[in-house]
Amino acid sequence: MTLCVARAGAPATAPVAAGVAAHLLDLVGDPATATVGWEIDWQGPLSVPLADERAVQAACGIMHVHGRAAGRPAPLAVDYASTVAGVLAAQGVCAALLARAAGADVTRVRTSVGQAALLALAQYLAAATADGDDPADDLPSPAGSGEEPAPAGCSFVSTDGVRFELEALDAERWLDFWQLLGADRADTGRGWRSFQQRFATATCALPPALSATARRASYTAVRSAADRSGAAVLPVRQDPLPSTATPPWTLTPFPEPGGTTTGRACTAAAPLRGLRVVESARRVQGPMAGHVLRLLGADVVRIEPPGGDPMRGIPPMAGTCSARFSALSAGKPVTEIDFTTDAGRRAVRELVSEADVFLHNWAPGKAARLGLDAEDLRAARPGLVYAWASGWGDALGPEPPVGTDYLVQAHSGLAAAVRPADEPPAPSLMTLTDVLGGLTCAQGVLAALLARLRTGRGGRVDSSLYSAAALVPRGRKRPEALDRPLRTRDGYVSLGPQARERPERLARALGLEASAGADAIASRARTRPTADWLPGLAAAGVAATPVCTSLADLARDPRFAPALTVGEYAAPLAPWEFS
Repeated sequence: MTLCVARAGAPATAPVAAGVAAHLLDLVGDPATATVGWEIDWQGPLSVPLADERAVQAACGIMHVHGRAAGRPAPLAVDYASTVAGVLAAQGVCAALLARAAGADVTRVRTSVGQAALLALAQYLAAATADGDDPADDLPSPAGSGEEPAPAGCSFVSTDGVRFELEALDAERWLDFWQLLGADRADTGRGWRSFQQRFATATCALPPALSATARRASYTAVRSAADRSGAAVLPVRQDPLPSTATPPWTLTPFPEPGGTTTGRACTAAAPLRGLRVVESARRVQGPMAGHVLRLLGADVVRIEPPGGDPMRGIPPMAGTCSARFSALSAGKPVTEIDFTTDAGRRAVRELVSEADVFLHNWAPGKAARLGLDAEDLRAARPGLVYAWASGWGDALGPEPPVGTDYLVQAHSGLAAAVRPADEPPAPSLMTLTDVLGGLTCAQGVLAALLARLRTGRGGRVDSSLYSAAALVPRGRKRPEALDRPLRTRDGYVSLGPQARERPERLARALGLEASAGADAIASRARTRPTADWLPGLAAAGVAATPVCTSLADLARDPRFAPALTVGEYAAPLAPWEFS
């Protein structure tokens, strides 16, 4: 591995991101990765001073989205943006080697934690900037509603003290689950829309009566109701560490050579040009994997059911298509195929016969039932890279619960890790593992394509939301408390570590006595707008970053323009610079 020196005047390379990238490149197992220089800084092309993870989370919108459920910006207690940046750097190195094999002169790749944060928020950014109405605008705010929702999300607590996460993928299961626990049907009905849309809005303001119903039931009764209704529940683990050691992906080479793609012409700007990916995926994880490969230059073709993916019609709309859907699927030609017919399955095999990669995030067992598993499709294309992005992999056995983002956060320990010890463990309603799971799948695909170059063999890549969650660095203990953003008259400001280490500097910068306490500081900060405080804080040596409270405003901010493209909605540009 070669770690490039940061360019003059730039902040130091992000250490957590560098560690994640080095780990992933070790797993690739190709000595040639050491011949590509890579760099991860904090701000990249952004004209925003960013010096650490908290500043990135504040300026680039992560605090805003993660904090929506609580009605105020809140930092993640893990280095999530840095983890994403580390995966992007590893992807860039692998893509550079694939480009080099096709004749391009590529020796270095650069990315940044700021660009990683924007990519992680791609769907939220698209929704906030589309012309259509965003459902998040119509949902009740936890801070402003007359009722108190479940704190910070949709976790519940049983009468015997078990904090649990619930998943119900349709209204019938949701209604049946709560009916079995004795909830009022009107309360259950009122809660469904917010619960259903929490993946899109990062909010979930449920009627308090549902939390009260859960508190009257034992966890045994909760499990029974879930089993009978077809819903899924899992306890929220208190331990932030994963319960099992899980590699980000596994690669199982096919036994016989199948050849590789030859004669393709690519450039440094599009290192995967000439490679073809067939994607059959829904929601976030699978489409994110295909999106990243497309940003790197691959030709990505989507398979959708007759009539198209229903997610295309989910508001807000950008033109004739859902903004959230377009955020990860724009630029992918579509072939509509009915898998349930023999003709449809033949059509899939025909598509795959000319492809380099087939990726999907189908439910466990579906590929085998359709006759479209790795063993089936490699007969059509022996050099194929077959990638399955699942929820759990094999971590919970052959019949796991439904593998969705919040259940995975709950069981993996990430729900505990993202919150400080003075808050109960609860999944972030920002889709952390969906995004990271898609990026991890794409990295596994790139590693498999490199292996195919060396051996001539295709292979099967298995990754999961659960394996991706384990990539996020975390300690054995949760931090006691986080430095939460300071409220000003017109917004919030995120303070650097100096505010905690030298509180007298903060107090004096706000015009208070050095001995002023937290309450006095909070009251004083609210008396003036953020911009008025920044010069004094800088003069006092206290780092301060204004907190983004509107993704629409962020997209209009010229300081972010080098990393975004704005049309019917705002979208992050490819987060790599190859040279």
